Order: sequence, then structure tokens, then C-alpha cells
Amino acid sequence: MTAWLRTSRLGLFAVALLVGVGSGLGAVAFRYLVAFCTWLPTGYGQFGQAGWTGSAHLPWLGLGFFVLIPAVGGLIYGPLIYRWAREARGHGVPEVMIAVAERGGRIRPQVSVVKALASALCMGAGGSVGREGPIVQIGSALASSFGQWVRMPENRMRILVACGAGGGIAATFNAPITGVFFGVEIILREFSVDALFTVMLSAMVADAVAIPLLGDHPFLAAFPAGITLPHARDYLLVGLLAVAAGLIGLLFKTVVYGVEDLCDRLWKQRPEWARPAVGGLVLGLILLAVPQLYGVGYPVMDRAVGGRYALWFLLVLAAGKMLACSVTLGIGGSGGVFAPSLFVGATSGMAFGDLVSHLFGASAGPPALYAVVAMGAVFAAAVRAPLTSVASVIELTGDFTLTLPVMLAVAVATATSRALSYGTLYTTKLLRRGHDIDRTAPWRVFSDLKAADVMRPFPAPLPVPEPSPDDPTGDPPGHLSGDPSGELDEAPVLASESLTGTLRQLATRGRRDGLPVVSDDGRQLEGWVADATILRAIADRMHSVGGDG
Repeated sequence: MTAWLRTSRLGLFAVALLVGVGSGLGAVAFRYLVAFCTWLPTGYGQFGQAGWTGSAHLPWLGLGFFVLIPAVGGLIYGPLIYRWAREARGHGVPEVMIAVAERGGRIRPQVSVVKALASALCMGAGGSVGREGPIVQIGSALASSFGQWVRMPENRMRILVACGAGGGIAATFNAPITGVFFGVEIILREFSVDALFTVMLSAMVADAVAIPLLGDHPFLAAFPAGITLPHARDYLLVGLLAVAAGLIGLLFKTVVYGVEDLCDRLWKQRPEWARPAVGGLVLGLILLAVPQLYGVGYPVMDRAVGGRYALWFLLVLAAGKMLACSVTLGIGGSGGVFAPSLFVGATSGMAFGDLVSHLFGASAGPPALYAVVAMGAVFAAAVRAPLTSVASVIELTGDFTLTLPVMLAVAVATATSRALSYGTLYTTKLLRRGHDIDRTAPWRVFSDLKAADVMRPFPAPLPVPEPSPDDPTGDPPGHLSGDPSGELDEAPVLASESLTGTLRQLATRGRRDGLPVVSDDGRQLEGWVADATILRAIADRMHSVGGDG
């Protein structure tokens, strides 16, 4: 059974459906877990939007609640992360990206559980981070665990991890198109028909699973609908805002990693498990100054775009969110940066909208329009994922009339960010560890080699042996040349598997004499791959490259 799942295209689609169900249910469970962990100390499902209002469950703490609760939360999730899954610290998406790029999509199974608990505790205790990073890591870990269980080839394992990430995003934000683009553009980082269709399948199923439990309305349904630019010349203002948003996105990245470096220098060699508790006091002082920064902050975004805050306070919220999010991550907290980037974009964009309304009057258009446009532009500048950025703003607000201004702002902000900086908010974390998943390394001159290029081909393809009722063991025939009476159960290599994936499978699962290579549809045995055949293919490639030079 597992051989069919890992070798046939229909098997890949079947696993993608299961991953969609799992990531959808995981997203729903995580949403409720965050709400519960917020209600437990505060007495409310969402907290902070009312300003200096104390906890309903701990009224005797007064406003001191804002200072103490982040430290208490850190005392719980700090040891949890340190003991069980240290990769659960931070915003999570870079860990998934490096797992896909360099580890064949392998993520430890316990990461999903630890990430869910730690992130929910962090956000419930005031951590000023978002849900997207945790749900991406949770969905990806679930997909990777299932893929490892059925011994999926690495090229398909990577697609499955993208399915888990995309399904999680689709379910938690009711945004299936955003989920598809997030999985393919940010996690998988390659576009192919198989990858797009498979991730699309998971995102669709995950959203369908979540809708009966979370509702069918746009995630940011409270935002004004039907807002448009009154004049074509207002696109000049959108372009100006996009440049500013590009700079804000870069500033956000700089502050995140600058605060992390500062925290590292101050903490030095002290126990890492205690860092969130001690640092939580610093975070608490920020929350005491601006309570609206408590937790994820979507209700505050609704109020900002609804015109409830003055221009100066919008700027305070934008700057404060960058600082509070950076401190949360710097002290060892767990949570995402997608929601904070939307928060920064919405508040700074609304401030820009208020400003141009004062300068140009009604002809500049409603300020809320600039808030929505800036949400996509800041996120695009921070992570340089224009397709995901456009889709997220349109789907989260449910307003397709904003498509053109959002596209313009995202394009300009992305170009501004790319011209001024190399790493993104996600990849800079990997660059600081010595991993550059964007730039081609010298050893990748052989990256276009596939298993079909390095195998010893059979004179003619052989049919894949079918399991025989007379052979209860299901053992594969010896060297694929004996009586085909068994089922292939040793994870054969797909012909389209990359050289890197083929080498890793030989090292971790292969016998001393190699592994079989099957066609991508899993129906034909095409050859045999071993160390000697790979070395011969590499030598031939080096000889041909040298001859061309």
C-alpha cells in the first residue's frame, strides 16, 4: 500500500488530501488553543484593544498584570521549547524553508506539538506575534511526519511540506489562494504543475475542513468594503506609499534582528530556558505603555482602519508593534511575523491616508484604502513574496476592487526592498546561520542531474512487480531480476529525483549495492542507482564541462 502512495501520482494526490485534512484541523485546533490561552489569564478571547483594562480573572493585579503575565508565560514556554524542540523558538517559517531546501523536507514530529503549545502560551501571555508562523510549522511538521512514515521520495516530501504550510495558511485565514502561493512561493520556492496542483488540493481541502468550524466570512471582514481610488492620478500617491512601505518593511527586518543581537549580547551564556521569563518583564513594560500591542492585535487593526485612532497614535502603534514583536522573538518567544507586518502596514498606511486626506481632501480617496494597500506592500517588502502578498490582502479583506492599487504597491515595494537589501525577514535568519537558499553555491553545478541521469539503465524498462498472494512476506525480488513475486517496499528512487535527494536516500535507506529507480508514475523499473553509477555520471559531467571550457 505504501509503495503505491510514494511512487504513483495518484498516491501523491491522496496523501495531499490527507495532509489538507490534517493541516485544516490543526489550524482550527490552534486557533481555539490561542483563544483559550488568552482567556485563561485575561478573561477575554482577545485582549488589549480596550487599552488600560486589567484582567477579569486577576483583577487584584491591576495594571501590573501587563508586566507580570509575559514573564509568567515565559517561565512556562521557555523550558518547554528548550527541553523538547528548540527549533520551535522564533517565527518558525525559516526552519521549514531550510528543511525543504537542504534536508529533504524532514522535520521532527514533536515540533508540531511543541510549537502549538509554546506559541499559544506566548501569544496568550501577551507575546506580540502572529499565528501564521506557528501554523506553518505545525502543518509542515504534520505533513513531514506522514511523508516519513510512508517513506516518500525527497522531491515529493518537499511538496508535501509545502502542502502542510499552504493548508495551514488557507484554513487559519480562510484564504486558499494565499495558502497556495505561500506554500509554493515561500516554502517550496519553485513552480511546477505537479507542485501547484498538489498544494492547491491541500489548501482547498484544509479550508473546506475549517469553514464549518471557523465560518465562511473574510478574515478581516470588519475592514471597509467597496473603497476605490476616485482619480487615476491617485495612483501616484499609491506609488509614493509603496516606496515608503518598502522602507518600512526593511526597517522591520532590521529591528527584528537588531533586537535579537542585543538580547544575545545581554543574555550571554545564561540558561536559555530562563530567557523568556526574564525578558518577559521588558516586554511587559512595553505592553504597559501601549496595551494595544498585546497578542496578535487583529481587533486593534480593525479599529485603526475604522478611523478610531489619531494620526500620532497610529504612528505609535506601527513603531510599537515592530519593537514589541522584535522583543518577543528576541527573548526566545514563539510566533509569526505575518500578522505583525500586516499590523504595521495597516497602521502606517492609515496614517499616510489621514495625512493625504488633510492635504488633498476627498480627492485623495478614503484613508482606509491606503491602510489596506500598505498591508500588502509592507509584507511584500519584508519577505519579497509578491504573489502571496497580493492574494493575502485581497482574500483577507474580501474586496477585489483593490486589486490594481495593491498590485502596484506590492510591485514597487518589492523592487525597493530588493534594490536595498539581499536577505528577507525569513531568509536573513538562515543567512546568519550560514545557509543561503537564494544564491547558487558552486557545488550546485550538478543540481540539474536527476536520478535518471546517474542510474545504470536497464536494456528495457521492467514492469513494477505486483504483490503476490502466494508471497506473504512482500519482499522485493533480488536485484530486480528474479521472480517478480513481491512488492517494492524499500522506497525506490523516482527517476525525477534530484541528485541531492538520490544521494541522501542512498545514505539513509539504501543497501550497499544501491536502490531501484522507477518511473514517475511508479509503473516501470527503469534502472539501478548506486555510488559507482553516480560517480561515473559526475565524472562525465565534469569532463563535458571541462571540454566546453
